[in-house]
Amino acid sequence: MRWLTLLLVLVIVALQYPLWLGKGSWLRVWEVDQKIAAQQQINQGLKARNASLDAEVRDLKQGYGAIEERARSELGMVKQDEVFFQVLESERLLPPPASAAKAATSKLVGKPAADTPKR
Repeated sequence: MRWLTLLLVLVIVALQYPLWLGKGSWLRVWEVDQKIAAQQQINQGLKARNASLDAEVRDLKQGYGAIEERARSELGMVKQDEVFFQVLESERLLPPPASAAKAATSKLVGKPAADTPKR
């Protein structure tokens, strides 16, 4: 009877091994489910990107507004008989360099600055 019990325990362990540790085990199924969920999130992002690119392609094929907008913004093109004005920012006033500031203060005090040549 003892041999029969030991034999049945070994048979049960042999049958349970593939279920828990084999190629189609629960652990493997859980890992694959995690990979599937991650890939589905990536796919949703790519679908949204594809939809926006598809809308842009349709807009470029059907309307001249998008083509004109691209030509103006990316290529800097203007229509014939249009006048293009470019507004530049004015140059900001910068503080004088440190050596010029020393020379200016030394003239006020009456002493020569260290980096100004003597005459």
